[in-house]
Amino acid sequence: MSERFRLKEFSKIALASQYEGLESVIRIDRMPHIFCPGCGLGIVLKGLAEAILKSGIPVEKHVGVSGIGCTGRLPGYLRIDAYHVTHGRAIPFAIGLKLANPALEVTVVGGDGDIVTIGGNHFIHAARRNHDINVVIVNNFIYGMTGGQYGATTPVGSLTTTSPYGHLEYSFNIPLLAYASGATFIARWTPLHYAQMVDAFLQMFEHKGFAVVEIVAPCVLYGERNQFPSYTDMLKYFRDRCIIDHEADLRRIGISLEKTEPLVLGNFYKARKKTYEEMYRELVEKISRGGGRE
Repeated sequence: MSERFRLKEFSKIALASQYEGLESVIRIDRMPHIFCPGCGLGIVLKGLAEAILKSGIPVEKHVGVSGIGCTGRLPGYLRIDAYHVTHGRAIPFAIGLKLANPALEVTVVGGDGDIVTIGGNHFIHAARRNHDINVVIVNNFIYGMTGGQYGATTPVGSLTTTSPYGHLEYSFNIPLLAYASGATFIARWTPLHYAQMVDAFLQMFEHKGFAVVEIVAPCVLYGERNQFPSYTDMLKYFRDRCIIDHEADLRRIGISLEKTEPLVLGNFYKARKKTYEEMYRELVEKISRGGGRE
């Protein structure tokens, strides 16, 4: 019996209780997942699977897209059509899917490095055009899979492999960036706030337009170099420092690890305006009727 076969047999046993009821949307044959013990991605995976089941949208209509990175592996564990593309390019790929088949519910799942660092330009312009896709950004402050380099969301002062004496750059405030760029649904939660996270995913699926849900998640690689030497230290941070304020001023909710600063969570913004896909369809119909140019 090969070791690979042994792992597969183990996975069938290991899926067990925490994913009970989600067997129809979790690829059992790919479990256990590769996420580090103490990482929040397993909880995000479960929450997204639960939301897909509860959404009322047929599972076969759901599509996942991801780029490179730890979070990029997540859609591959869901029993939906999923595409793994190059680093930072998940959003334009998702836009292409949505334009080709507007009936699909297209969700990009990526890390902070993939979506707002390498893929930052795609993010802001997709938001500007209000494309009708969903973007889940798991923000763990670092490039975890490649060894712990800093990115666009790394808090000032953080110790990383590329900032061994402390990070000097100011970090993106993702909800404010999304709002300023034109996103029409914006939320932020942590894996510790499981029920609220699932609810935000459900609202994201219901929303017509560019939806952004930021999940601030623990990363053991980041934590061990900074003030969270163990997984429980970061959970304590989420438990003690998070406050929920759905009406928060987005200009004031940037993430700082200073002990006096709270981490503000909530479903911050929701607005309805025509999506790019709706305007595109209207334009095609107008041209088809011979009304392209007056």
